[in-house]
Amino acid sequence: MTEPTFTTRPELHGTFGMIASTHYLATASGMSVLERGGNAFDAAVAAAFTLHVVEPHLNGPGGEVPMIVASAADRAPRLLAGQGPAPAGATVEHFESLGLDLIPGTGLLPATVPGAVGAWLTLLRDHGTMRLRDVLEYALGYAAHGHPLAPGVVNTIRVVAQQFREHWPTSAAQWLPDGRVPRPGELLRLPALAATYARLLAEAEAAAAAREAQIEAALSAWYSGFVAEALERFCRVAVPDETGRAHTGLLTAGDLDAWRPGYEATVSVAWRGLTVHKAGPWTQGPVLLQQLGMLDALGELPPPGSAARVHRVTEVAKLAFADREAWYGDHPDVPIGRLLDPGYLRDRAALVGDQACARLRPGAPAGRPPRLPAFLASPRSVARTGESLDAMTSVERAGGSRRGGESLVAADGTTRGDTCHIDVVDRWGNMISATPSGGWLQSSPTVPDLGFCLGTRGQMFWLERGLPNTLAPGKRPRSTLSPSLACRGGEPVLAFGTPGGDQQDQWQMLLLLGWAVDGLGLQAAIEAPAWHSNAVPSSFAPRQRDPLGLALESRFSPVVLDELRKLGHEPSCAGAWMLGRLSAVYRDPDTGVLRAAANPRGMQGYAAGR
Repeated sequence: MTEPTFTTRPELHGTFGMIASTHYLATASGMSVLERGGNAFDAAVAAAFTLHVVEPHLNGPGGEVPMIVASAADRAPRLLAGQGPAPAGATVEHFESLGLDLIPGTGLLPATVPGAVGAWLTLLRDHGTMRLRDVLEYALGYAAHGHPLAPGVVNTIRVVAQQFREHWPTSAAQWLPDGRVPRPGELLRLPALAATYARLLAEAEAAAAAREAQIEAALSAWYSGFVAEALERFCRVAVPDETGRAHTGLLTAGDLDAWRPGYEATVSVAWRGLTVHKAGPWTQGPVLLQQLGMLDALGELPPPGSAARVHRVTEVAKLAFADREAWYGDHPDVPIGRLLDPGYLRDRAALVGDQACARLRPGAPAGRPPRLPAFLASPRSVARTGESLDAMTSVERAGGSRRGGESLVAADGTTRGDTCHIDVVDRWGNMISATPSGGWLQSSPTVPDLGFCLGTRGQMFWLERGLPNTLAPGKRPRSTLSPSLACRGGEPVLAFGTPGGDQQDQWQMLLLLGWAVDGLGLQAAIEAPAWHSNAVPSSFAPRQRDPLGLALESRFSPVVLDELRKLGHEPSCAGAWMLGRLSAVYRDPDTGVLRAAANPRGMQGYAAGR
């Protein structure tokens, strides 16, 4: 009999339904929906709206979400793309007229059309069974009556409190009760957001009696009604951003009215008996597939936890992300088939040597020459290397290092957001993996009439002309958001993902290797010591990379760190439990047994099920 692997919490097993998310209140809300007879998609919507309230520093109604959906009726996974495009007025010429060569990461200028609410409403309409009121009541209750603030929310508010007081008074009014930073665990009410949700419900229910018609009315109210009108009014006001100047936004009611979320085909590869599905190359999702192909081309993996494995996986990630920089974007000419071709990936894998490489080395699929953004060759793109935990601020220790993902707040006080994740499977075999993000409380001022913030995903565009990810009106920014779903024999079996910006598809790789290669359970694979390369160019302003930087959890032994230094890496300690917030659900198609696991890092993520 195999010895059990001890974990901080059990991997859940059952037959009724499973949900895992990055916050226990969202998980509990989704589980409540399952218990009331809802399906996995109903539960995901309830959890998502709850996350907007309880993790506002990580996502909000003004943000975005891609999700991979596999229904019991149609087993083929599809992508529901909740990423809104750039406004009609968002042109390279406009930003040049402002004297900018990078889109700022804060304020109103980087706002794209908010896609999250539209995507969740579309999912509920097309695949759910419950009425909007049934799934929205959890978030509405937490907003109206208060919810205990997580420490990460408080830490974020603390660092940006002065910015709120001096420059963003609408944010100060919402997030600084009585002018002070709230305490962890304190009940915080969000009356403006509660009023927005209440009005959304009232207009939906006044418009029709049928479930689907009510959801359609809610979509109309959001994108063509009172929400769109309020967002346009707010964007006409100039607010200070990280450029040191005040700018008005570009988003209009017309931009919202012209957009609705849609379904797309996933991209996938066959790997070790699984078919792994990801969003297309307008996200970074295919880098996970490229990494899988390159690792297989290199043969048997070195032992888990060894410097040799860390080195190989890291060098493969660098190659995949270099391709991302040269080729990915919301552009019709991305050669995704060539980038995933096994022959191409074998050639790329052959570049992995016995020393760490500091250069960005994109490939040339079908002989096409790659083109990297010129900024990545400039001194401005290079970050500090080898930063130790001792050099981090207290906020970074609580929420993540500067390069530990979409970091919350850097030591200089500039703000970044992070992300959430939801996985759900039910007894009928419906399955979903979703990665909500954006609309962060710290990155854009609160819209007072609505009680939420606009997203800043537009900062991911380049202003250099001629790149796949060059800014253009109506175009989606290349997103880091990267949900995952795997099938076996045509049956969906595994949904998984994590927050973490550019690191999402590095940490998801570790879960897959631990589970599918090393034979660990899901919970053990999630809890295994993690690492990631910081050589990956950041998708977030100021768009830096650390060419040899390697962040590892301190549970790696000093011997491994020394060996990595000999291999040319510059490792830094990220604390014992700091990297990644993975979660996953699983369904055995032969027995119907369900499993779920969630990350203990951050002390918020939880799985539930029975």
